[in-house]
Amino acid sequence: MEEKQVLTMRGINKSFPGVKALQNVDFSLNKGEIHALMGENGAGKSTLIKVLTGVYVKDSGTICLDGRGEVQIHSPQDAQKLGISTVYQEITLCPNLTVAENMFIGRGKGLLTDWKSMNADAEKLLQKLDIPAKATQQLANCSIAVQQMVAIARAVDMDCKVLILDEPTSSLDEQEVSKLFGLMRDLKKMGVGIIFVTHFLDQVYEVCDRITVLRDGQLVGEYEIKDLPRVQLVAKMLGKEMDDLSDIKGENEEYSGKDADEKVFEASKLQSDAGIAPFDFYIKKGEVNGFTGLLGSGRSECVRAIFGADRVIGGHVKVHGKEVKINNPLDAMKNGIAYLPEDRKVDGIIGDLSVRDNIILALQVLTGFFKPFSKAKANAFADEYIKKLNIKTASADTPIKSLSGGNQQKVILARWLLMHPEYLILDEPTRGIDVGTKVDIQKLVLELASEGMSVTFISSETDEMLRTCSRLIVMRDRKVVGELSGEELTQNKIMSTIAGGE
Repeated sequence: MEEKQVLTMRGINKSFPGVKALQNVDFSLNKGEIHALMGENGAGKSTLIKVLTGVYVKDSGTICLDGRGEVQIHSPQDAQKLGISTVYQEITLCPNLTVAENMFIGRGKGLLTDWKSMNADAEKLLQKLDIPAKATQQLANCSIAVQQMVAIARAVDMDCKVLILDEPTSSLDEQEVSKLFGLMRDLKKMGVGIIFVTHFLDQVYEVCDRITVLRDGQLVGEYEIKDLPRVQLVAKMLGKEMDDLSDIKGENEEYSGKDADEKVFEASKLQSDAGIAPFDFYIKKGEVNGFTGLLGSGRSECVRAIFGADRVIGGHVKVHGKEVKINNPLDAMKNGIAYLPEDRKVDGIIGDLSVRDNIILALQVLTGFFKPFSKAKANAFADEYIKKLNIKTASADTPIKSLSGGNQQKVILARWLLMHPEYLILDEPTRGIDVGTKVDIQKLVLELASEGMSVTFISSETDEMLRTCSRLIVMRDRKVVGELSGEELTQNKIMSTIAGGE
């Protein structure tokens, strides 16, 4: 197929007060191409997409579309009319409506809608795109992956020339991802140009043709996938050469205090009302261990039981060998336990509060709201951790919701570190954040452990677990099915333990 550019963006500039978000950025997309847009959080990916979709109006530069020459895009409606559609990570459909209604929402004739032909048209499109759903079924009854595909079908049916997929795979399991990739390849054959924004490097190399890398609002370069090995991609995103991420473990000494063998926390036959089988668990001082297993295996439920975030219905818990009751998160905090939850948007950040208020929140809860910190003290706490964790924010007064995902995650981490916990639980601390911040967090975990803090680490990325943990508890179907350490800590051994019998 002859390669022909469907989209050309040249010299795009966009500034906000105090920040040059995009500086002279170029981007091009061919017909029938899947093009990855890569960069760390804050690199300018979202801003470039918002300029292309009319959410932001560019300060200068040109946007040209195939067959139309230069175009002006002042609103999302303008973008839609020009054939530019976006499917976001958070699905913006109506779960209470049917699949067909979601596909044609806003394009019907109200009471005069011909429901029969609308359902027939939807069914045709679902079959053409091989989407496993029925036009008349309620969207809420479809899996997240199918909902994602319905959103794509809706975009494609609106005569879409440029389809933007913004982190579409972050909530999907492997089988769902491969179904989505099948749909993307079908659209590619139909000549649709796809811009794919993701943090998963493996997925980029599996499905994309070219990569554009941004850093600090500037274009680093545009590359054919075959010409850019992964290590070089990471280096270009970070702006520094990296031989390999896997040597971070060697940079920190393991904790070697006299109390290195002391069990900081122990649980026996612990069980919560979240449906996990009773489990035994312990962690030593200065140890990094983790729960691993497929999505839905019960990893998060185990740590939520430890922290008292789910209602505990059985078992015994000891802290430093002494039996304690942990019925709720406050009990856990009083016993020196901190927990960074999996879903930072739901359980972590308080969007309208400032970075400072989000950082001091846990310590304020512990000391009591009737003893508020002075402004000077609160500022000192916030400034210390903004510096320590290299949090990118205009100031401590900035509302946390305006920070990038990786920086929001660092703020929540700062919140718990400010408590100086003995035992820190991190559930998916690096999900949906860029490679550089991932490495920062992994290094920090190992540094904290070398100073004597005990850390339980959960990640869906096995290589990340292998880089940080010295012992792994393996889960399947909400039961602990094995424990690995030393030379057993390999990808193959983890997979075979998950797959094998009891």
